[in-house]
Amino acid sequence: MDDHSTDATPAVVATYPEVRFLRLRRNRRFVGAANTGLHAARGQLLALLNNDAVPDPTWLAELVAALDRHPWAGFAASRLVLYDDPGRFHSAGDYYGRDGVPNSRGVWQADTGQYDREEEVFGACAAAALYRRAMLADLSGAPAPDAPLPPVFDPALTMYCEDVDLNLRARLRGYRGIYVPTARVRHMLSATGGGVLASYYCGRNFLYLLAKDLPGPVLLRNAGAILAAQIGFATEALRHMREPAARARLRGMIAGLLTWPRLLPARRRLLGDPAARPALLAAWIGRTAAPLPEEGDCDG
Repeated sequence: MDDHSTDATPAVVATYPEVRFLRLRRNRRFVGAANTGLHAARGQLLALLNNDAVPDPTWLAELVAALDRHPWAGFAASRLVLYDDPGRFHSAGDYYGRDGVPNSRGVWQADTGQYDREEEVFGACAAAALYRRAMLADLSGAPAPDAPLPPVFDPALTMYCEDVDLNLRARLRGYRGIYVPTARVRHMLSATGGGVLASYYCGRNFLYLLAKDLPGPVLLRNAGAILAAQIGFATEALRHMREPAARARLRGMIAGLLTWPRLLPARRRLLGDPAARPALLAAWIGRTAAPLPEEGDCDG
């Protein structure tokens, strides 16, 4: 997927005739581009890989092998390390804090072998992940498992946290995922985003996730931590108001506060669906990982 690039991407990709190349006529941000690509894809396993992520040659084979070994898993998360400092982690699987803040296992930590085991994790960073088509079809409301996929990522999120939303929705419907330590990817963080864009959309979308995805009991139980986190973000942004990113963060938070009711119809659909299992999602709020289930245990 070429999200209306202005560099030599089309010419570079043209040297690989086996690649199916789709180019958008206008930039549609990550969600629009990813949804277009997923709609066009026909495989039973669908991989996402950012343009600022450089995988090891065996990356995809390791993810596929992991899902083959663990049929209970709906997705596989990669071992993401920093591009310029590959001995330091960006993500060993993602999680969602009790304070309503998305985060990554191991972020900024030196790699000392602490994430060398396959484990069940809450979610995957979509910069480099593999998903079962059947799961994405279910989450997006496709009419049949092999039909072209409707939008998988929520267009309301535009960019940033769209993968967190997908992880929350997957857990809500009982899907599970695995972290694959041998599927290594070097990630050049924010090479085509970050800065003001990330600050604005994270400021807004953190609030959107609360409004859309979290069951009422989870919100009530963690209300103090959630409120404290939002106050902390606002205070920090006010302290650095001269910086564009800080001002963008505040604009995003204000936009989220003013527009979160737009997410209520989606919330009613998600949490009111008979297939929703809020207790399964609640059990993973604040939890980073779990041992792999015993062989034959495919519940959920």
